[in-house]
Amino acid sequence: MSEFRNPGEGHARPAGFPRRRPARWCAGLLLAAVGVPLTCRALDTDGVTPVPQLLAFLPWLTAPAAVALLLAAGTRWVAGCAWGLVALAAIGWFLRPYGTGGAPATGPVAARLRVLTANLEFGGATPGLLAALRRERPDLVSVQECAPAVCGTALGRAEVRAAYPYRLVVGGGAAEGSAILSRYPLEPDGAVPGVLAMPRAVVRVADVPLRFQVAHPMPPVPGGLAVWRGELGRLRELAAGRGGTALVIAGDFNASQDHAAFRALLDTGVRDSAAVLGLARTPSWPRPVAPRLGVQIDHVLVSAAVEPRAARFLDLPDTDHRALVVDVALHGRR
Repeated sequence: MSEFRNPGEGHARPAGFPRRRPARWCAGLLLAAVGVPLTCRALDTDGVTPVPQLLAFLPWLTAPAAVALLLAAGTRWVAGCAWGLVALAAIGWFLRPYGTGGAPATGPVAARLRVLTANLEFGGATPGLLAALRRERPDLVSVQECAPAVCGTALGRAEVRAAYPYRLVVGGGAAEGSAILSRYPLEPDGAVPGVLAMPRAVVRVADVPLRFQVAHPMPPVPGGLAVWRGELGRLRELAAGRGGTALVIAGDFNASQDHAAFRALLDTGVRDSAAVLGLARTPSWPRPVAPRLGVQIDHVLVSAAVEPRAARFLDLPDTDHRALVVDVALHGRR
């Protein structure tokens, strides 16, 4: 007598298949979340919220991409493995420093300068800034979030005026206030329009004019991306129209090299001092988790006549930013 068989017998799915579905779904969701900012990065656009916020932390997308790859490999999902490998390769490619090129400095060295930039977080780090001024003795200082009642008053003290007889303090709010301190004579040179004060001065160093610009565009918060892009665009216009004048733009840019708006600024030929000196992607914000985590949004950008020689990030108390000190050589014209 013939033996009856179940029609599906011999064609059953692998025993573990139902349990693979959740892992594959999880891997797919992770890769999709990683893929959106990576695609925008590849297309040289900052996209819309939440892409600019995710792009700021692009190096840390390695973690979800790696988890997704492990899940795909564990469930033998070939397409997912390929997807994960492409994502990790793309992240690795984008991790390369940006803004290290540009024309080399020419002409004799007219002076050696130390530049310091610090965001004081509503003036809270004013005592730390004063200590850094005494310790580091910078020649040019860019201060952001210089609250008039705290920072402005402190910078008016006799000891600070003696060390920095030339200054420019502007802005009427805790976040809006900015300042330029200089050991060399300076003249106000206008400002980059923005919600937060971004003054500029022409500093006369050994008969070489140096334009010194404070940078503090608005952050890329939801609903404020147009303002952020516009203010970074104005900084770009300044850099693009610099001509042969030496230029330094120092401050809190609220942008990293993974933002297209910031790369457009670097594409004018100015260089990121930290990147030139091998400190690209050294996190400067938020300070409570930097330097191990975070993102570098505090920069000192320089034109060809200004040659970065050394750079260090400093931890100031009572602020969410790390300060940045850069030693530069200012080259005169031949």
